Amino acid sequence: MHHIARTLLFTGIVLTLFLASCAKEKEYKAVISTNYGDMTVVLYNSTPKHRDNFVKLVNEGFYDSLLFHRLRPNFMIQGGDPMSKDAPPGMKLGGGTVGYEIDPEIGAPHLRGALAAARTPNALKRSSGCQFYIVVGKKLTEQDLLGFELSKNIKYNDTQRKIYLEEGGYPFLDMDYTVFGEVIMGMDVADKISRVERDQNDRPTEDVRMTIKMIN
Repeated sequence: MHHIARTLLFTGIVLTLFLASCAKEKEYKAVISTNYGDMTVVLYNSTPKHRDNFVKLVNEGFYDSLLFHRLRPNFMIQGGDPMSKDAPPGMKLGGGTVGYEIDPEIGAPHLRGALAAARTPNALKRSSGCQFYIVVGKKLTEQDLLGFELSKNIKYNDTQRKIYLEEGGYPFLDMDYTVFGEVIMGMDVADKISRVERDQNDRPTEDVRMTIKMIN
């Protein structure tokens, strides 16, 4: 009897561990390679529509040879416009699409390193099917954060507040655009790109091309 009981106990432990491992969500990571270096991003499972669309486009090679076509220091770097692949110097970019938009999955704030979906102005806050931006941002003050909390009717938690104050971000866009991931390695690359010389349309005067690969 003792042998049977121990066998059942061991079987139960193994089954529990197996089920726990199965329940753990898969982590999706990608590397965005540029002529200024690489950035590794992790995609949020809390934004499955944006995550799955990004993975699909990456696996199809959609982003390869596209440009980071819009830069603003202390704000963000933006890319993913399909028209940028063969765009001549000086051409205004940002209007290219893949023919569909994605329903909003708004929640995560625009902390430094946030990976977010660009969009055109629309009441439903639907995202571009392909264009994205990475937040470079700037440090905020307590007064800044209080102002955003009051104007947007949100409350930042202690971790979010700490990051906004000590590392930075761009809370002006919170609750209006979908953040679907974050840079976990290579923010220095984003910083370098954000400081590249740009024209009156915020396009870099030298092309900053990208390739993106999933790494898991």
